[in-house]
Amino acid sequence: MRFGISTHLFHDQRLAREHLAQIAAHGFETVEVFATRSHFDYHDADAIAELGTWLKDTGLALHGIHAPITDRMLPGDQWGQVMSTAVTDNARRQAAVAEAAAALNIARTIPCDVFVVHLGTPVARGGENSRAAASRSAEEICRLAESVDVRVAFEIIPNPLSDAPTLTALLEQELEAARAGICFDFGHAFLMGDVADAIETVAEHLVATHVHDNAGKRDDHLVPFDGRIDWDVALMTLQKVGYDGTCLMELANTGSPDAVLRKAVQARARFEKLLAY
Repeated sequence: MRFGISTHLFHDQRLAREHLAQIAAHGFETVEVFATRSHFDYHDADAIAELGTWLKDTGLALHGIHAPITDRMLPGDQWGQVMSTAVTDNARRQAAVAEAAAALNIARTIPCDVFVVHLGTPVARGGENSRAAASRSAEEICRLAESVDVRVAFEIIPNPLSDAPTLTALLEQELEAARAGICFDFGHAFLMGDVADAIETVAEHLVATHVHDNAGKRDDHLVPFDGRIDWDVALMTLQKVGYDGTCLMELANTGSPDAVLRKAVQARARFEKLLAY
């Protein structure tokens, strides 16, 4: 199993080579780039080429690209203008799909495994979550991803469109996209209920993970074992359903990135010990 880090850890800063070097120095093999233009300008071909050079220099692989959800991210997890794939205003919905298409340009230059997509917005952020609009966007984004040979992974997020049963039903009953799957977000699943049950529900479609922890009240994106998720049970269930892909930690900067990465190294060691049984 590979372990990686999302650049979400540096989300309120412009992504730089030193960030990837810092991740690699802590022994992680892969990254997911969070496509927010204030963090990484996926519209800029030169920036994408530079990212490819940084990955090669640091020995990291690009596991995934996180589709845009806002135009900018500010300190304290403050979002700028929200981009939603599930609004009934067709111009706004199409604008969100167009930004997803632009972010997929990264994959035209740098091969990656998955394109992680939110359907709608978390309930805590407010906004509209239209099922019909989300289905239309899902179809369009899957077609765009297919053209660059990237697998779409719809993420478990706390809204009525994106819990484990609803995403599973979308893939099995509505969407004609054979390669699409689900990104199992442990922290989000915990906010909505039983993590082990949710893993078993999505088992047939599980293609990616977002690994982080919380206390069951807020989406804190803590390092595993700093919250209340029962990781023994969660990992045992992950093993039971046969997932052996990437464990991608999507962490918040709760102090300094270096301190968070040191704790992530410890969490990885505990994961490897638990998964060895």
